[in-house]
Amino acid sequence: MTRYQILTLISMASVNFSSMICYSILGPFFPNEAMKKGASQTVIGLIFGCYALCNLMGSLVLGKYIVQIGAKVMLISGLFVSSGCTILFGLLDRVPEGATFITLCFIIRSVDALGFSAAMTSSFAISAKVFPNNIATVLGSLEIFTGLGLILGPPIGGWLYQSFGYEVPFMALGCFLFLMVPFNIYILPSFAADPTKDSFFRLFTRLKIVLICFAIFTLSSGLGFLDATLSIYAIDKFDLSPGYVGLLLLGLSLPYCLASPLLGIVSDRFPSTRPWLMVLGGLSTATGFWFLGPVPILQIQSQLWLLVFMLGVIGFSLSMIAIPTFPEILNCAYENGFEEGLSTLGLVSGLFGAVWSIGMFCGPTLGGFTTQQLSFEWAASVQGGLAFLAVKIVIKQNNEKDISPDV
Repeated sequence: MTRYQILTLISMASVNFSSMICYSILGPFFPNEAMKKGASQTVIGLIFGCYALCNLMGSLVLGKYIVQIGAKVMLISGLFVSSGCTILFGLLDRVPEGATFITLCFIIRSVDALGFSAAMTSSFAISAKVFPNNIATVLGSLEIFTGLGLILGPPIGGWLYQSFGYEVPFMALGCFLFLMVPFNIYILPSFAADPTKDSFFRLFTRLKIVLICFAIFTLSSGLGFLDATLSIYAIDKFDLSPGYVGLLLLGLSLPYCLASPLLGIVSDRFPSTRPWLMVLGGLSTATGFWFLGPVPILQIQSQLWLLVFMLGVIGFSLSMIAIPTFPEILNCAYENGFEEGLSTLGLVSGLFGAVWSIGMFCGPTLGGFTTQQLSFEWAASVQGGLAFLAVKIVIKQNNEKDISPDV
């Protein structure tokens, strides 16, 4: 690799790691803290979900105007905003319980989401621009650092919470994220490009892209559902401490982290395998969610080892869905006349982030509501059903691609 590519890769790795470690610290302890402050399971799901909703809006706007704003400026500004919001979130235990606490949760999480969307939208676009011939390989390799952030966030957050209280996890990791701002100012190159006349609407008129987006939706909604509900379920069902819940989430993140680079290489070297990777990933994801509870109609007793094993299955299978989707959308855009350059990469990155955010909104909100009205077991079964539906759609699309010119 050239020096230019090495510096870019280091920068993107730092962004993925620092952003995801701050994002993932909430899981082990925040839902219980929020319940102590008067928030219901549904409201907790909405707090997680509003992050995704604002991420959706941010991804669409920032993806469209990435050239005008500048990819480097967007990334650094996003890191700065997100670090400040992480620190502010650590001060929420000092506010009165009830409406004040809940309102401030929504405000800070919403602004944090805009910062996160700026950082991640520019990160995807920059990675694809600097490594145009190895997009899946590079994204898969960067998912190591995304996975490390997801792996380390819950246990570090849970341990800091148990040892020092609510504020310290957010203060420590927020300051760590802030250090990434001068680091990336120094090492990240600047990127010049011309704006494009293409739009999200034209991108979304391609049937193949719509179907891939549904697969992305099922992936992110499953992760969002687990963020909002798993810790409460594990604490109530198995009497685990927040620290052990953080370790429990390793079962989800570690397989994802380890499998992503390998799947990225396979996706780049054998592009024809991408639809079947998504199919196998969807089937495995559906199976994992159905046995996570497990689904009540199976009449299988819930056990901790089964929960951990199914989280591992879900983590591995989610990487099979996630890695092929971005290069597949990008290839479809180029095949339909989109210009090759940063503007199109920004549109694709924004679309990916927007669809991901829709799932991250629906997963916690609908999952939290279903859990409250029925049970965690039934809510997990619904997530499995969505993944299975995505499999059927991808198979049908793949069988009809030689018939429809749009596909």
